[in-house]
Amino acid sequence: MSDQDSSASASQTEEEFEGEMDEEMDEEMDEEAEGEGEKDDKHRASPVPSLSSFSSSLRAVIRIKQKYQAIKKRRQELALGLAGVGTLTGAPARTSPKIFTFDGVTPSAFSSLSSSVPQRKKRRRRKRVLYPNGGGCRAPPKQERSRAKYCLYLLFAIVFIQVYNAIENLDDHVLRYDLEGLEKTLRREVFGQQGAVEGLLSHLKDYLSTYVHNKPLVVSLHGPSGVGKSHLGRLLAGHFRSVVGETLVLQYYVLHHCPQEADALQCARNLSALISEMVERAEEEEKIPLFIFDEAEHMHDEILDALKQLVASKQSNEYLNAIYLFLSNLGHAHITKHMLHNSSSISASGRHSNLVKELTPILRNTLEKLHLLWTEADILPLSLLEKGHVMECFLDEMTREGFYPDHTNIERLAGEIEYYPAVGGHEYSQTGCKQVVAKVNLL
Repeated sequence: MSDQDSSASASQTEEEFEGEMDEEMDEEMDEEAEGEGEKDDKHRASPVPSLSSFSSSLRAVIRIKQKYQAIKKRRQELALGLAGVGTLTGAPARTSPKIFTFDGVTPSAFSSLSSSVPQRKKRRRRKRVLYPNGGGCRAPPKQERSRAKYCLYLLFAIVFIQVYNAIENLDDHVLRYDLEGLEKTLRREVFGQQGAVEGLLSHLKDYLSTYVHNKPLVVSLHGPSGVGKSHLGRLLAGHFRSVVGETLVLQYYVLHHCPQEADALQCARNLSALISEMVERAEEEEKIPLFIFDEAEHMHDEILDALKQLVASKQSNEYLNAIYLFLSNLGHAHITKHMLHNSSSISASGRHSNLVKELTPILRNTLEKLHLLWTEADILPLSLLEKGHVMECFLDEMTREGFYPDHTNIERLAGEIEYYPAVGGHEYSQTGCKQVVAKVNLL
């Protein structure tokens, strides 16, 4: 169908639509007029016109007018809609109204129509800022930076440097005494005393890792004859002589330095003076001295009293920075009895540290009754030596003397040592390694 035909048909349809609308409106107005006429006739028939008849006619006129305006408005809207569709299809503008058809309408037209409609942007509602009465809008005051903050940062830096320097100095202090080398020496040359060696090294590491002490380190080693007490003391003395010097290590044998009981008071005075001189020298050199008292079971009460005063003294720091080591066989009966009665549980656990924990309270109760000096000491018991440990003692001594370490010969020599009755598969030596040196010298 051509554009001319479509436009002609559209104009014809519009004219017919307008005619129908005019007829419809005329019919409605005629009906309203007839109704009003009938009402007027009725009112005329009445002899006296009333106010109600006048108001009814006025209402009829108003209704007719409203209907006329509504019909007119509807016709205008239809005319505008038809004119808009005609512009979308590309038809020329006409004064007469057009009827909408779907001919020539493409989807792009609808998209362009929808895009041409402006969309309202949602505006964000801004929060109102309330100001005090009479204050107005003022800028916030500029805060001044406090100098105390920088002082605090500087204080943190100083404390960190001091702590770091203290840690480094403590490491240097521990390295000065070469505790790792001491541990290797003790594990290599002390047989069957792993628990006591670990306890002694633990006390030394804790004490030597700091400068400030509230009491001197006092360690007391107890065990039967021949278990290695004197040998352990000689190893410690030799190690500390190589570290702090000969003048800061004292090995005190009571039977040698003070054999007579009548001289006990004078020996106690001389010992106190010697210890005071050594601790003062150690304080000047910034070192910790070592005092070893072997065969402490033979020490007189006067000497024990003097040592008790030195150990518990808090007059100055130099007396607090010292190590006291006591070696004795006090309480050896308790150690022997405990090991023979609990050898099966010891073998099951396989830990020498458990033996130390079980024997320590027993020995402490016994020693504190003898003298108050032992209340200031950390007690470490030394266990009995088995046959295997005695064989290790023979091997070490024969190697030192230059003998060929024949296993058959070592086993024969170890068999000549007296042992307790076997309990729980263990044979404990009655004399330990005390006879080893004498038997090797007879070879």
